[in-house]
Amino acid sequence: MPTHAQAISQPDSKRWKALALLCFANFLVMMDSAIIQIALPSIKKTLGYSQESLQWVMSAFLIIFGGFLLLGGRLADLFGNQRIFNLGVMILVVSSLFAGIAWSEMSLNVWRGVQGLGSAFIAPAALSLIMLLFSSNGKEMGKALAFWGLSGAAGGALGIVLGGVITEVLGWRWTLLIYVPLGIIVLTLSPKLLQEAGRKATGRVDYIGAILVTVSSMLIVYGIVTAEQSGWQSSNTIFSLAVGAILFLIFLLVQSKKREPLLPLNIFKTPYLAIGNISVFLIAASWFPMIYILVLYLQQVLQLSPFVGAMALLPMPVFMALFMIFIAEKVMDKFGMKKTMITGFILLGAGSVLFSQTATVDGNYWTNVLLASLIASLGNALAYLPATTASVSEVESERSGIASRLYNTFYQIGSAVGLALIVAIAGATTASSTAGSQVVALNDGFQQAFFWGGIIAFLGALLALLFTHSPKQGK
Repeated sequence: MPTHAQAISQPDSKRWKALALLCFANFLVMMDSAIIQIALPSIKKTLGYSQESLQWVMSAFLIIFGGFLLLGGRLADLFGNQRIFNLGVMILVVSSLFAGIAWSEMSLNVWRGVQGLGSAFIAPAALSLIMLLFSSNGKEMGKALAFWGLSGAAGGALGIVLGGVITEVLGWRWTLLIYVPLGIIVLTLSPKLLQEAGRKATGRVDYIGAILVTVSSMLIVYGIVTAEQSGWQSSNTIFSLAVGAILFLIFLLVQSKKREPLLPLNIFKTPYLAIGNISVFLIAASWFPMIYILVLYLQQVLQLSPFVGAMALLPMPVFMALFMIFIAEKVMDKFGMKKTMITGFILLGAGSVLFSQTATVDGNYWTNVLLASLIASLGNALAYLPATTASVSEVESERSGIASRLYNTFYQIGSAVGLALIVAIAGATTASSTAGSQVVALNDGFQQAFFWGGIIAFLGALLALLFTHSPKQGK
């Protein structure tokens, strides 16, 4: 919630229609990662990606999205939520058009990054608008935020199905081009349903901070990606990782010195905020690469069509969303934040490690995929709620907007870094495989990727055990 926001004296009569529009925009943002995953093998064939470089279709979006979320929220504070929201939607529309007609690997990566920039403006501005629209009624605020969360879960679930249908019927380009007409609908309705509320903040924009955190993330991911080809001791890899780390340290130094930083570092003095955000990072670093590798396994090893592959993945987000909405909060209330988070991480890791054993060349969905996918989904749901609670629950109300943007940043960057690391492991294993069959060698890499994704989740369980407490529940 923007620090400058002031409650509206009278509730907006169009607030529920406005909520529907803002939730639809959130649906589009969350769908962007899901809808294109099913299309990845088709994109690989069309544009000539290598197995390792294919991840940049996702990473370019995730890094820019995560790197510019803090800036997007600050711009919304200074220039108005509705204005930045509309700007984000316009950027998403234009970038989706050019991504959909991409003529090369580089052109698609660039426009996917611009899509991430648009999403980084949409997400914080839309959430702030919702909190302003419903600020005068606590019960309505709770319902509005529930619909907001549900719209994100629906974007992930339906995005998988739509991606499969669109890729099979119309081709992979329409998984990107679909955002053009949908975005235009949002832009058409926005002036009718949305209005600025509250007083805009005054101050400066920390553009240097936004650039530093984004470039450092890109260099670190690039260093991990190139390590598979160049080796971890190559000058190219060492240079990318070292410069990325140095730029991140400079970012922290700049934030500590600025009067109006993009990220006030003293927010980390808030109890549980640091471990909460680290947990969110590790959840994303385990969960997102697992879905990515599973998509490739279903289509490249089991030879499922895009639509059938999408239907095979659908139980995961649906099961996860239902559990988060109806059960996860009750579990956390009974057992406490710490125990719930540890259990979630263990189940997420167990599901991923189980995939490393059951994802075989001669496997099938019912016996080799379904059980592990449901275990991992249950774990993700159990770990995600307490991690999110730890990230934002103890923050002062005037800093809630910064806290929410921070945890979203950790999630997106965690997805990108985890994806880079897991794909590098898969690529190195496939390259060194002695299997006579290319499919077997590819599957060897996938199995190692699943295993190490599970190790990341187990690391999260260990950190939760050592550093998390549940004072409110007394656990």
